[in-house]
Amino acid sequence: MTTREEIVAAARGWIGTPYRHQASLKGAGTDCLGLVRGVWREVVGAEPELPPPYTPDWAAAPGGAAAETMADAARRHMTQIAVADAQAGDVMLFRMRSGGPAKHAAILSAPDRMIHAWSGRAVVETSLGRWWRARAAFAFRFPGIDD
Repeated sequence: MTTREEIVAAARGWIGTPYRHQASLKGAGTDCLGLVRGVWREVVGAEPELPPPYTPDWAAAPGGAAAETMADAARRHMTQIAVADAQAGDVMLFRMRSGGPAKHAAILSAPDRMIHAWSGRAVVETSLGRWWRARAAFAFRFPGIDD
């Protein structure tokens, strides 16, 4: 069984990894999805599926409609929970624009802290402040965690 502490410790091990679009290699490069994938490999095991190639504007369909590609993939392998119920070790997905799909992922490290990879920066642990909370769209729990 995986613990929340193991998930947070694994995520903290990625802090300082540079941002690299579509990457998932601790110390070399990762994006936000790659961070979640890398932590999954460390605490759960082999990835259940690999993401297809994606561009920075992925999930935005022609005509303005948006698919919830990231949330749909998370639902296939994690337990969806209410955003308000997310705790340390849970994954949160964020909408970066109103009406758009959830396109950014982070792992909570405390009730008001998260670990994430941000474009142009490295993996960091930051505040889950009002700006981020307003964009929180989904939350998921890694398999094997009972609360």
